[in-house]
Amino acid sequence: MDTIFQTDPLQSELFDSLRLELRRGCLILAVLAQLREEHYGYTLRKALADHGLAIEESTLYPLLRRLETQGLLTSEWREEEKRNKRFYRLSPLGRRILDQLLAEWNGINDSLHRILGSQAASAVESQPELTGHQE
Repeated sequence: MDTIFQTDPLQSELFDSLRLELRRGCLILAVLAQLREEHYGYTLRKALADHGLAIEESTLYPLLRRLETQGLLTSEWREEEKRNKRFYRLSPLGRRILDQLLAEWNGINDSLHRILGSQAASAVESQPELTGHQE
């Protein structure tokens, strides 16, 4: 008998792959949003983790370089606490793109809530024991 709690290796691999796809887009949005204020790598990772979105260094630094190459971020090296650190911030283009991405995200999120809400309501209506109504 298949249940959601049993782990089929193929199902687990598929879930991991789809989860990674979903997470990539969310991480880009989260990094851009967090960089409305200046951060260096460590403080950015910590801020994201503090908000429940942990990210590995091996993911973060290539993402920061790519976003900077795309013109969405600016960076500068500065000495702080006797160490050179690279500080990142949104560029003017990055701010405009972030605004557009947030509008897109909010539209998608609203649509998903409506879809999931209507499915949940349908599931409850089709199971009288959940509504307290017996036929």
